[in-house]
Amino acid sequence: MTYTFNPNEKLTLDKIQEIIDKKMTLALGDEAKRRIEKCRNYLNQKMETQKEPIYGVTTGFGSLCNISISKEQLSQLQKNLVMSHACGVGDEVPAEVVRLMLLLKAQNFTFGYSGAQLQTVQRLIDCYNDDILPVVYQQGSLGASGDLCPLANLMLPAILGMGDVYWKGRRCDAQEVYKAKGWQPIELQSKEGLALLNGTQFMSSYAVWSLLKARRLSRQADMVLSLSLDAFDGRIEPFYECLHMVRPHKGQLETAAAVRCWLEGSDLIKRHKEHVQDPYSFRCAPQVHGAAKDTIRYVESVVETEINSTTDNPIVLPDEDMVISGGHFHGEPLAMVLDFLAIAVAELGAISERRTYQLIDAKRGLPSFLVAKPGLNSGFMIPQYAAAAIASQSKQLCTPCSVDSIPSSQNQEDLVSMGGNAATKTYRVCENTERILAIELFNAAQALDFRHQEGLKSSPKIEQMVADYRKSVNFVDIDQIMYKHIHASVRFLQDMAM
Repeated sequence: MTYTFNPNEKLTLDKIQEIIDKKMTLALGDEAKRRIEKCRNYLNQKMETQKEPIYGVTTGFGSLCNISISKEQLSQLQKNLVMSHACGVGDEVPAEVVRLMLLLKAQNFTFGYSGAQLQTVQRLIDCYNDDILPVVYQQGSLGASGDLCPLANLMLPAILGMGDVYWKGRRCDAQEVYKAKGWQPIELQSKEGLALLNGTQFMSSYAVWSLLKARRLSRQADMVLSLSLDAFDGRIEPFYECLHMVRPHKGQLETAAAVRCWLEGSDLIKRHKEHVQDPYSFRCAPQVHGAAKDTIRYVESVVETEINSTTDNPIVLPDEDMVISGGHFHGEPLAMVLDFLAIAVAELGAISERRTYQLIDAKRGLPSFLVAKPGLNSGFMIPQYAAAAIASQSKQLCTPCSVDSIPSSQNQEDLVSMGGNAATKTYRVCENTERILAIELFNAAQALDFRHQEGLKSSPKIEQMVADYRKSVNFVDIDQIMYKHIHASVRFLQDMAM
């Protein structure tokens, strides 16, 4: 299957999920090609007729914007830009994010406001389709004049044939791929280096990945909550619809409805309760999970606007006969919502860890540390430690990046977004919360098995889910090596259909 770029159609997160799940290839539609060529032709004509300097087209970059560049040096100027800006350090960007960077950069060009050559855009698509993934590093972007550093590392191999890529399961020099494919480095024309590097595709690719993960984690958090609630012998009243209609936040209503759906037909939830109230981690879960849902929804609206926009600089407007130097590459819109998304997802992890603790605390007929013979066996004592450590790390990561700024480029770029750091930390928080939920699932399934020993069952949906889970993670009767079970629990969440 092929996804065809059409600038008249909005690219949504659901469509991106479909492209990923169905391993679709990419192609340029006729309208996208027309717009790309129209913009490039206009820019060529503009250079011939306009005597005044055009930033980034006939001048240097950043604080060097007042230095004019001769026509003969324009291609070398753009090539130099890519080489000099490829300064990435730190851990490598995960392959799934690099693929998104290629996809979203190509999408950015289809609107016809960047001045890229058609062959340049096609090369990015070819790299995506052939799974040629440039080696990109996580550190280096200020999220200000776009993601200069990581995008330079992306374009160095893809467009110029320099640097390293992953291809056919191994890391190799880009020249090896070029030779095998019969490719030549693309000779960049005026403004193209800026078009390639001035953009928010590093931040937005991480944002897309994190949103897709967060949406899934939100659904799974409701599922694991439902299991824990039943295994803890919790009360269903805090999830009644009539209760939430008097404070009708959408996410709150959705969470309560999801829990009622998961627990429909449960013997445990219907039995008489001796206790009047449950701890907040159960009773207030609709409010906490719901706030996360509403946050995810808001962040999604911002990110979808971003990936359907032109985010480089200057912006070329052929119909208005203008080339305008502005600030569309500034990452503040993404930096702020990425900070917010990290907080929301971290809270899903924080409340999950608290439920895990409640399950091991020898309450409501459950054995201490969820093991039949505590003392000789430590049981589930230390998985909660691990969850607590991970939750603490997520809280530390949630310090907002978007409130920080360090001026750069001789103070020309005097307030930056730090959105690149917001992007990478949000990715880590999403992974952390997945692990915390996996540990809660591990504990809750164990607790439910003790309820089974009392002759009580949860709902058909929960019982089927736990039966599937038990194919990967067994009941722990005496102490075992626990990390293998936790890792299997993570894989279960990753692989299950939601």
